[in-house]
Amino acid sequence: MWYLIIELYKNVTRSPCSGHQKFQGRVMRNIVDLNCDMGEGFGHWVLGEAPDEQLMELISSANIAAGFHAGDPNSMDRVIKLANHYGVGLGAHPGYRDLQGFGRRFIDTSPEELVNDIIYQVGAVREFGRRHGIRLQHVKPHGALYMEAARNEDLSRLMIESLAAISGDLIVYCMDISKTYDIAKRLGHPVVREFYADRDYGTDGSIVFTRKVGRLDPQAIAEKCLRACREGKVTTVEGTDINIEFESICFHSDTPGAVEIGRAIRKELTANNITIAPSSAVIEAA
Repeated sequence: MWYLIIELYKNVTRSPCSGHQKFQGRVMRNIVDLNCDMGEGFGHWVLGEAPDEQLMELISSANIAAGFHAGDPNSMDRVIKLANHYGVGLGAHPGYRDLQGFGRRFIDTSPEELVNDIIYQVGAVREFGRRHGIRLQHVKPHGALYMEAARNEDLSRLMIESLAAISGDLIVYCMDISKTYDIAKRLGHPVVREFYADRDYGTDGSIVFTRKVGRLDPQAIAEKCLRACREGKVTTVEGTDINIEFESICFHSDTPGAVEIGRAIRKELTANNITIAPSSAVIEAA
């Protein structure tokens, strides 16, 4: 299915830059991934109010909790089966060994130990994917591990080199302003930058994280995403506009009203002729 979308997209794109084109001096992204963190529970405990199946209908790529910050064998099996059913790109979402803190706490561990933990979790998601006939598309570190990789060059390099040894086309998700992105580009490894729909930005382009997110206006979030795709800009918490570059839009399953947010984003983008596709298709269309 995604092969047909890519070929159609290539045929209608008139710009030499397939993933985006210039429009009245602005950058317009015509194809984008929409991703969400999924399966973030453990046993009978579930984080967030949004059912995984309702979210899976809306997204193009899923980041599956792999057991260290959340997730267990049963949740991985269930959610990966859903991803295959809905044709969603499969991603592993490894985190710190921190069930109690949901992987949001930094743990002072060597890059070698952290990468071994990442590979261990990636292997679990990949094998459940094989069971259900879906190939692992990407890896997105979770929470504090995502942020540590963003600023730790040694960790990012070792992680990317190790993932490349597993599969040279295993996409890494990261922030635009990060060591992870810089090193992936330097090594020629496939990488996707994220735009955070349900988080604020600082003037330096960093994401303003919060432990508890209140209920947001879905339409306002959708319009924020549309502007980012059309103009490559986002308004910061200080009220100024900054440039933003990305290939994937992320919203979180534990954000209150996540289903409504995902539905509003999809509706707004598709109504404005922006194709939503897995990150592998976005990279291929570039």
